[in-house]
Amino acid sequence: MCSRSVSRCIGVSLYPSVLTSIICNIVLFSPGWDVKYAKEGHITQEVQYFGGIVGGGLMMSIPAIYFHLAAENGCCGIRSGMFLSNLLAAAGAAFVVALLGVYNGPFCGVFGGIWTRTFQNSHFIYLINYTLWAICSEPENVVQFNTGLFFTLMATSCVQVLLCAIQMINGLVGCLCGACNNKTFYHVNYNPNIFSAFLCFVL
Repeated sequence: MCSRSVSRCIGVSLYPSVLTSIICNIVLFSPGWDVKYAKEGHITQEVQYFGGIVGGGLMMSIPAIYFHLAAENGCCGIRSGMFLSNLLAAAGAAFVVALLGVYNGPFCGVFGGIWTRTFQNSHFIYLINYTLWAICSEPENVVQFNTGLFFTLMATSCVQVLLCAIQMINGLVGCLCGACNNKTFYHVNYNPNIFSAFLCFVL
Protein backbone atom coordinates (compact mmCIF):
# COMPACT_ATOMS: atom_id res chain seq x y z
CA MET A 1 0.00 0.00 0.00
CA CYS A 2 1.29 3.49 -0.84
CA SER A 3 2.46 5.78 1.95
CA ARG A 4 -0.17 8.29 0.87
CA SER A 5 -2.94 5.72 1.16
CA VAL A 6 -1.75 4.72 4.63
CA SER A 7 -1.69 8.37 5.69
CA ARG A 8 -5.25 8.84 4.44
CA CYS A 9 -6.46 5.71 6.26
CA ILE A 10 -4.84 6.80 9.52
CA GLY A 11 -6.42 10.24 9.29
CA VAL A 12 -9.87 8.80 8.68
CA SER A 13 -9.37 6.25 11.49
CA LEU A 14 -8.53 9.02 13.95
CA TYR A 15 -11.85 10.81 13.43
CA PRO A 16 -13.99 8.29 15.40
CA SER A 17 -11.47 8.26 18.26
CA VAL A 18 -11.52 12.07 18.44
CA LEU A 19 -15.31 12.11 18.53
CA THR A 20 -15.40 9.33 21.14
CA SER A 21 -12.99 11.20 23.43
CA ILE A 22 -15.00 14.40 23.27
CA ILE A 23 -18.33 12.66 23.88
CA CYS A 24 -16.99 10.63 26.83
CA ASN A 25 -15.59 13.72 28.53
CA ILE A 26 -18.83 15.63 28.02
CA VAL A 27 -20.93 12.75 29.37
CA LEU A 28 -18.69 12.54 32.45
CA PHE A 29 -20.08 15.93 33.45
CA SER A 30 -23.45 14.23 33.97
CA PRO A 31 -22.90 11.40 36.47
CA GLY A 32 -26.06 9.40 36.83
CA TRP A 33 -27.20 11.09 33.60
CA ASP A 34 -28.06 14.22 35.56
CA VAL A 35 -26.37 17.61 35.04
CA LYS A 36 -27.32 18.80 38.53
CA TYR A 37 -24.19 17.18 39.96
CA ALA A 38 -21.98 19.27 37.70
CA LYS A 39 -23.86 22.40 38.74
CA GLU A 40 -23.34 21.49 42.38
CA GLY A 41 -19.64 20.79 41.80
CA HIS A 42 -19.96 17.08 42.55
CA ILE A 43 -17.65 15.87 39.80
CA THR A 44 -14.05 14.73 39.91
CA GLN A 45 -11.03 16.87 39.11
CA GLU A 46 -10.05 14.50 36.30
CA VAL A 47 -13.26 15.35 34.47
CA GLN A 48 -12.54 19.06 34.85
CA TYR A 49 -9.08 18.61 33.31
CA PHE A 50 -10.86 18.15 29.94
CA GLY A 51 -8.44 15.38 28.98
CA GLY A 52 -10.90 13.88 26.54
CA ILE A 53 -12.06 17.18 25.06
CA VAL A 54 -8.69 18.90 24.71
CA GLY A 55 -6.07 16.13 24.70
CA GLY A 56 -7.78 13.25 22.93
CA GLY A 57 -10.25 15.52 21.13
CA LEU A 58 -9.28 18.94 19.82
CA MET A 59 -5.51 18.38 19.89
CA MET A 60 -5.78 15.04 18.10
CA SER A 61 -8.14 16.48 15.51
CA ILE A 62 -5.15 18.43 14.12
CA PRO A 63 -3.13 15.37 13.05
CA ALA A 64 -6.34 13.59 12.02
CA ILE A 65 -7.20 16.31 9.53
CA TYR A 66 -3.59 16.75 8.45
CA PHE A 67 -2.97 13.04 7.84
CA HIS A 68 -6.17 12.85 5.84
CA LEU A 69 -5.24 15.79 3.65
CA ALA A 70 -1.52 14.96 3.42
CA ALA A 71 -2.24 12.56 0.58
CA GLU A 72 -3.09 15.56 -1.58
CA ASN A 73 0.36 17.07 -1.01
CA GLY A 74 2.59 14.16 -2.01
CA CYS A 75 5.65 12.94 -0.14
CA CYS A 76 6.39 16.26 1.56
CA GLY A 77 3.00 16.25 3.20
CA ILE A 78 3.55 12.74 4.48
CA ARG A 79 6.98 13.57 5.85
CA SER A 80 5.68 16.70 7.57
CA GLY A 81 3.00 14.52 9.10
CA MET A 82 5.67 12.84 11.16
CA PHE A 83 6.21 16.11 13.01
CA LEU A 84 2.52 16.32 13.85
CA SER A 85 2.77 12.82 15.25
CA ASN A 86 4.51 14.43 18.20
CA LEU A 87 1.00 15.46 19.22
CA LEU A 88 0.60 11.86 20.37
CA ALA A 89 1.77 13.37 23.67
CA ALA A 90 -1.71 14.90 23.85
CA ALA A 91 -3.26 11.45 23.62
CA GLY A 92 -0.79 10.26 26.23
CA ALA A 93 -1.87 13.04 28.56
CA ALA A 94 -5.52 12.10 28.04
CA PHE A 95 -4.61 8.50 28.94
CA VAL A 96 -2.90 9.57 32.18
CA VAL A 97 -5.86 11.75 33.21
CA ALA A 98 -8.28 8.90 32.52
CA LEU A 99 -6.07 6.48 34.46
CA LEU A 100 -6.09 8.85 37.43
CA GLY A 101 -9.85 9.07 37.13
CA VAL A 102 -10.12 5.32 37.52
CA TYR A 103 -7.47 5.15 40.24
CA ASN A 104 -9.07 7.83 42.43
CA GLY A 105 -12.61 6.66 41.78
CA PRO A 106 -15.81 8.70 41.49
CA PHE A 107 -16.92 11.62 43.61
CA CYS A 108 -20.04 10.34 45.26
CA GLY A 109 -22.44 10.83 48.11
CA VAL A 110 -22.27 8.23 50.88
CA PHE A 111 -24.79 7.49 53.58
CA GLY A 112 -25.34 10.58 55.68
CA GLY A 113 -25.19 13.03 52.80
CA ILE A 114 -21.40 13.33 52.81
CA TRP A 115 -19.69 13.75 49.44
CA THR A 116 -16.24 12.24 49.13
CA ARG A 117 -13.94 10.16 46.94
CA THR A 118 -14.39 6.95 48.86
CA PHE A 119 -12.06 4.82 46.75
CA GLN A 120 -9.22 7.32 46.36
CA ASN A 121 -6.70 5.22 48.30
CA SER A 122 -8.04 1.79 47.42
CA HIS A 123 -5.37 1.14 44.73
CA PHE A 124 -7.91 -0.17 42.19
CA ILE A 125 -9.21 -2.80 44.64
CA TYR A 126 -12.72 -1.40 44.38
CA LEU A 127 -12.78 -2.41 40.70
CA ILE A 128 -12.85 -6.11 41.60
CA ASN A 129 -14.73 -5.86 44.89
CA TYR A 130 -18.22 -5.08 43.69
CA THR A 131 -19.66 -5.02 47.20
CA LEU A 132 -17.84 -1.76 47.85
CA TRP A 133 -19.81 -0.03 45.12
CA ALA A 134 -22.86 0.12 47.36
CA ILE A 135 -21.03 2.67 49.53
CA CYS A 136 -21.81 5.29 46.90
CA SER A 137 -25.49 6.00 47.23
CA GLU A 138 -25.57 9.00 44.88
CA PRO A 139 -25.47 9.38 41.88
CA GLU A 140 -27.01 6.05 41.00
CA ASN A 141 -24.52 3.52 39.57
CA VAL A 142 -21.82 6.19 39.58
CA VAL A 143 -18.98 3.65 39.89
CA GLN A 144 -19.97 1.84 36.70
CA PHE A 145 -20.60 5.17 35.01
CA ASN A 146 -17.24 6.62 36.00
CA THR A 147 -15.06 3.59 35.31
CA GLY A 148 -16.81 2.71 32.05
CA LEU A 149 -16.26 6.14 30.50
CA PHE A 150 -12.71 6.54 31.79
CA PHE A 151 -11.76 3.07 30.51
CA THR A 152 -13.21 4.07 27.15
CA LEU A 153 -11.04 7.19 27.16
CA MET A 154 -7.98 5.09 28.01
CA ALA A 155 -8.67 2.65 25.18
CA THR A 156 -9.27 5.52 22.76
CA SER A 157 -6.00 7.17 23.76
CA CYS A 158 -4.12 3.91 23.17
CA VAL A 159 -5.59 3.68 19.68
CA GLN A 160 -4.61 7.27 18.94
CA VAL A 161 -1.02 6.73 20.10
CA LEU A 162 -0.78 3.57 18.01
CA LEU A 163 -2.09 5.27 14.88
CA CYS A 164 0.26 8.23 15.29
CA ALA A 165 3.21 5.88 15.81
CA ILE A 166 2.27 4.03 12.62
CA GLN A 167 2.15 7.36 10.79
CA MET A 168 5.65 8.20 11.98
CA ILE A 169 6.92 4.93 10.50
CA ASN A 170 4.84 5.51 7.36
CA GLY A 171 6.35 8.98 6.99
CA LEU A 172 9.86 7.55 7.25
CA VAL A 173 9.08 4.91 4.64
CA GLY A 174 7.57 7.55 2.35
CA CYS A 175 10.60 9.76 2.87
CA LEU A 176 13.17 7.09 2.05
CA CYS A 177 11.32 5.09 -0.58
CA GLY A 178 8.80 7.41 -2.16
CA ALA A 179 5.07 8.07 -2.26
CA CYS A 180 2.29 7.13 -4.61
CA ASN A 181 0.06 9.54 -6.49
CA ASN A 182 -2.95 7.76 -7.95
CA LYS A 183 -1.29 4.89 -9.82
CA THR A 184 2.04 6.59 -10.30
CA PHE A 185 4.90 5.91 -7.92
CA TYR A 186 7.16 8.82 -7.18
CA HIS A 187 10.50 7.51 -6.08
CA VAL A 188 12.89 9.38 -3.86
CA ASN A 189 16.49 8.47 -4.65
CA TYR A 190 17.96 6.54 -1.80
CA ASN A 191 20.90 8.22 -0.12
CA PRO A 192 23.01 5.87 1.97
CA ASN A 193 24.26 8.75 4.03
CA ILE A 194 22.83 8.11 7.50
CA PHE A 195 22.85 11.77 8.46
CA SER A 196 20.76 12.69 5.42
CA ALA A 197 18.28 9.96 6.24
CA PHE A 198 18.05 11.24 9.79
CA LEU A 199 17.33 14.79 8.59
CA CYS A 200 14.64 13.43 6.29
CA PHE A 201 13.02 11.71 9.25
CA VAL A 202 12.96 14.60 11.70
CA LEU A 203 11.92 17.21 9.12
